[in-house]
Amino acid sequence: MPSLWKRITFSAASVLCVGSVVLLVVALSTERWVIGRILCKTGAEIVNASHPELEQFIGDIYYGLFRGGKGKKCGLGKRRSKIHIFPKLIQTLNSGLHMMVILFLLVAIGFALVSLSFCIYNARKIPYQKNFVFTLSIKHYFFYALPSMKHHQLTERVANYQENLFVLVVLDDSLDWSFWLGVGSVVTHFAICGVVAMSRIKLPKPEIKKPEEPTISALDLLY
Repeated sequence: MPSLWKRITFSAASVLCVGSVVLLVVALSTERWVIGRILCKTGAEIVNASHPELEQFIGDIYYGLFRGGKGKKCGLGKRRSKIHIFPKLIQTLNSGLHMMVILFLLVAIGFALVSLSFCIYNARKIPYQKNFVFTLSIKHYFFYALPSMKHHQLTERVANYQENLFVLVVLDDSLDWSFWLGVGSVVTHFAICGVVAMSRIKLPKPEIKKPEEPTISALDLLY
């Protein structure tokens, strides 16, 4: 049976593992990985819009690994539409890198669940130390993969997909909260490694002084 300190540390690590899994699942399923502003270039050129008037032709776009949405302003008011990455849009993107990001996120979720099972086992049974480095390296992959996708003009391809009449220009784009949830999962795993390392610290055991037994000599027995 593990000591009280090991049970406390591995129980805390289990809670952190659950949080890591939740963050990864939410990041994978939500649509706010990238947000940006898009300009309807065709509409602005038709009316020869100047700088103050360009605001009437600037819309917004957001998307994740599976879906998203955009609102374009081309002189007819703001028109919103949904974006579905699969099954057709993925063919116009860097599909290999996109699928690798999704695959590595799924693998990271799997290894986070394995980490959770080891933490629960260590909290209840004789501690068995587990190496968390591989799981951490898996999570690091998507941290570098998504910014590299921006170099392939990903947002501009997503914005102009199935646009036959208008040309949309991306003014700016940035990473949004879905991506940072994934980064939070990586930070959480650093905390897990720290907590597991703390489980090896041996706390000093309180010393209980035994009461001194009275010594009886042979002289005392005579009296």
